[in-house]
Amino acid sequence: MNVDRRELLQIAGGLACAGTFTASLTAILAGDWSSGLNAQESDSTGKRHAPIRVGQIGVGHAHANKLAVYRASPDYEVVGVVEPDPLLRAQAQAQAAFRDCNWMSEQQLLESADLQVVLVETQIHDLLGTAVRCVEAGKHIHLDKPAGASLAEFSTLLKQAERQSLLVQMGYMYRYNPAIILLRQLLAEGALGDVFELHAVMSKVVDAEGRDKHAEFSGGMMFELGCHLIDLVVGLIGTPGKITPYVQHASAIDDKLNDNMLAVFEYPRALATVKTSAMEVDGFARRHLVICGSKGTMHIQPLDAPAARLTLSEPHGEYSKGTHELTFPNFPRYVADAADMARILRGAKSSDFSYAHDLAVQTAVLQAAKMPTT
Repeated sequence: MNVDRRELLQIAGGLACAGTFTASLTAILAGDWSSGLNAQESDSTGKRHAPIRVGQIGVGHAHANKLAVYRASPDYEVVGVVEPDPLLRAQAQAQAAFRDCNWMSEQQLLESADLQVVLVETQIHDLLGTAVRCVEAGKHIHLDKPAGASLAEFSTLLKQAERQSLLVQMGYMYRYNPAIILLRQLLAEGALGDVFELHAVMSKVVDAEGRDKHAEFSGGMMFELGCHLIDLVVGLIGTPGKITPYVQHASAIDDKLNDNMLAVFEYPRALATVKTSAMEVDGFARRHLVICGSKGTMHIQPLDAPAARLTLSEPHGEYSKGTHELTFPNFPRYVADAADMARILRGAKSSDFSYAHDLAVQTAVLQAAKMPTT
């Protein structure tokens, strides 16, 4: 069956009641990704919200062009962009996302009047150092993934942000996936019973330039891509008791990239696996997550344009016993992240992802990638 607008609104209403996800996700599930979630809202005095002043440091991250989302949203006013590397800056200036931006130094950005939030989009080895400087300057941050190679430094960053009541929003791109939101609700309601299995895959073919970049870290593709899935694993079924990584260079290409990786997550009564590689032809189409419980199974595939197969051993709410083929609205990256951030910064809701959650995820990412945690 197809999930229509009415059913999605019912699902979102249930999410709000359950306290799992709130507020703007009603519109997200209904396919309304527009900034009308926030920009047209008024405070208790009837005054319209002023745009949130945002800047970006770095254009070297693979997802740095998300700035286009903020430029297009009336929720935000983009103050400027920082990129000290002249080559990276020149490459960015040729892209639509950065065209006609106000380029400035990091000091100029952080000292800009009324700047509230910074998108940290540097190359991975510079992410944490940059994020620390932003938090020290009293700014909320959107920090792209993965959260660096030093768990101690990331832990310190989170503690400092928490002390200052500053938001750290991680750039994991499936958090606001409508199929994942529905899955969270079904788990919260016990519709799938006791979970005993989760399996997730995220792979693609990585070109020579990308392989060189990813080889900088021994964690390879688990560190680069698997982190998105690990954020889901920890969010859906909790922190594992043990993680066993399997690291392999399987390609005939003579480089140092660990390009074929698997991690097994052990729980008292469940097992989860995360698989990622740099060599899978049409890997985007097979990106998936399946979760099995004693009363049902949900299989989401592909993750980037979600569809799902839900099978229940007994009826639950709107869903009868048996198998349901579910489709969802188009899922544009980062639009919902920006909309949810606006609501958080305006005090309409709290973050659905705690500092403790983000630390648990990063710990699991490093363990699954066989990287040091001390």
